[in-house]
Amino acid sequence: MKAGGLVPPDVGGKIRSYHILRELAKQHAVTVFTFYAEHPNDCHGELGPYFHRVVNVPLQIPIPRSRGELFHFARHLFSPLPYTVAKHAQPQVRNAMHSLVANETFDMVVCDFAVAGAIVPWGQPCPKVLFTHNVEALLWKRHLDVAHNPIWKAVCWREYKTMARYEKRWLRAADHVLTVSETDREYFSALIPKEKITVIPTGADTDYFRPQSAEVVANSLVFTGAMDWLPNEDGISYFVDEILPLVQREIPDAKLVIVGRNPSARVQALAGSSVRVTGRVADVRPYIAEGAVYVVPLRIGSGTRLKIFEAMAMAKPVVSTTIGAEGLPVRDGEHLLLADSAAEFAKRVVELLRNPAHGDALGLAARQLVEQSYSWGAVTKVFSAVLERLVVQQQKIPPLINAD
Repeated sequence: MKAGGLVPPDVGGKIRSYHILRELAKQHAVTVFTFYAEHPNDCHGELGPYFHRVVNVPLQIPIPRSRGELFHFARHLFSPLPYTVAKHAQPQVRNAMHSLVANETFDMVVCDFAVAGAIVPWGQPCPKVLFTHNVEALLWKRHLDVAHNPIWKAVCWREYKTMARYEKRWLRAADHVLTVSETDREYFSALIPKEKITVIPTGADTDYFRPQSAEVVANSLVFTGAMDWLPNEDGISYFVDEILPLVQREIPDAKLVIVGRNPSARVQALAGSSVRVTGRVADVRPYIAEGAVYVVPLRIGSGTRLKIFEAMAMAKPVVSTTIGAEGLPVRDGEHLLLADSAAEFAKRVVELLRNPAHGDALGLAARQLVEQSYSWGAVTKVFSAVLERLVVQQQKIPPLINAD
């Protein structure tokens, strides 16, 4: 079961879940239960042929950062749940889940993202697995750390505190927890036994994302991602304001292309002679292929960023912050370049723009790493093995004997 929907697979969490579920469904009967904000051109109805059963519950949820969301947030101000959870945990979702489990038996329930934990039928006798794509509380803590607006800072503080309590509750309730990085596993091991946690590697579609023959545009930088996701908005704004000017001191004609859906007003305002904002595109690959350097200047986030693996699969040289590459099995100087200060980040970008051969070598090593070990098929084998082991363990547990 998944909050936020499954398609289109255009953001990290949906991409990961979509590909793993499609691979799982090749060998298992998979029922998908998902609830999400209703929207035009909803394509969830097209999932049916791929799965045993699909239950979709579209919801009336205000547009993020709109006046409607502000009022909606105020209504939930005294809820014990984080607003991120409360806005999804609506009665129609609970009713649909109750109907599903009342009429069908399952060997396993997987809660995809902690946000869905409030809807999970925890009383079901089968194993319950929590698949965490992020440390949600840490994500809000990092928002809090970089926030300047006092109202937004207060919102981040509330979400951080309520999410920390909420996340801990479902971590302890789950029979097993899956994380997307060893970093997240270490974080959660302070709350639950480490042996209760398994790392599921991040993957990429190595057939779809592969090196292309497109001509690289000299001194061009590219960033891709959902531009209505706050870490992306913060990161690219930071890059344009503090890093790009340093790059252009050395390479005056350096330009940046920002590719991704729903750019906020803040992101749209970045557009200018040196910065292009595309909005949603049908295919990100041509933009990645034309870029001389792929940049990931994130300062906020948790889990892992699939965007890096997609760029690596296309053999593009990547410069990232430590947080941007957090949890990925990559080595600085071998698969990509890491830098955290604005000055160091700019220095490494300039280094690659001036030395394309170095970038080519990084890109080749990156492609080899992803292709050999991190296709979605390889990732799903790890995922499936964990679920199968839990089901077998459950079946071996002897029934309770009534002493009377």
